[in-house]
Amino acid sequence: MAFFVPDFIQFFKDLAPNNNKDWFDENRNRYAEIIREPFKAFVDHMIVELTKVNLKFKDLQNKDCIFRINRDIRFSKDKTPYKMNVSALIAPGGKKNYLGEGIYFELGPEHVRIYSGLYELDKDTLLLLREGIAKNQKEFKKLYSDKNFESTFGQIRGEQNKIIPKELREAAESENLIFNKQFYYFAQFPPKKLLAKDFDKTIIEIYNTARPMEQFFSTLLKR
Repeated sequence: MAFFVPDFIQFFKDLAPNNNKDWFDENRNRYAEIIREPFKAFVDHMIVELTKVNLKFKDLQNKDCIFRINRDIRFSKDKTPYKMNVSALIAPGGKKNYLGEGIYFELGPEHVRIYSGLYELDKDTLLLLREGIAKNQKEFKKLYSDKNFESTFGQIRGEQNKIIPKELREAAESENLIFNKQFYYFAQFPPKKLLAKDFDKTIIEIYNTARPMEQFFSTLLKR
C-alpha cells in the first residue's frame, strides 16, 4: 500500500512561498488530512515493523518520535514559522535520543532523507567514543568501508575539531574520523520515493544496513 498521496509533496510546495501563520491556518485542515494524520499512522506502522528487528522500540508511540512542524525561531534570522518537511526519530526514548540505536527520517518536497548514527554528544561521551575508536580502528574501518554501507550512505559525516586531546593525536593520524564531533550518515532519495508502496521496506533495509555500526557505537559507549 502507498502511505502518502502526491498532495503530500504539493502541500509543501504551496507552503514554500506562503510560509506564514495566516496561510497555514487557512490550510490547516488540508495539512491534517494530507500530512499530519498519514504521517502519524506511518510512524506507528514503522514502530511496529522496526520492533521486529529491535525490541527496544516496542513501547514507543508516534507522539514520542514525531518532531513538531513549527520551527524554533527564537535565535534564528529566518523567522518563517514552519519547517519544509516532517520528521521523526524512532529510537529508544524517542526523539530525545541523539545517541544512536535508531533511525531518523525526514520527508519533504526536495528530498527524502533517512539518517542514522550519533549526532549530539556531550564532552565525556565524545571522549569515550573517540577512545573506543582509537582502540578498535580496524573494526571501525571495516564497518564504514563495507560495500553495502558505502553504497547506501557514502560516508560518515559530522563537524570536526581542529584540536583533540593529545593522547588521541597519534591514533587520529591513521583514523581522521577521530576528529569528528558527530558521527552520522544518511541515504537520500527524490521526493517521489515517499509515494512508493514499499517505502516502509526501504527504511527497514536502511536501518538493517546501519545497525552493525550502531551496535559498534553502543558497545563503545557501554550501553
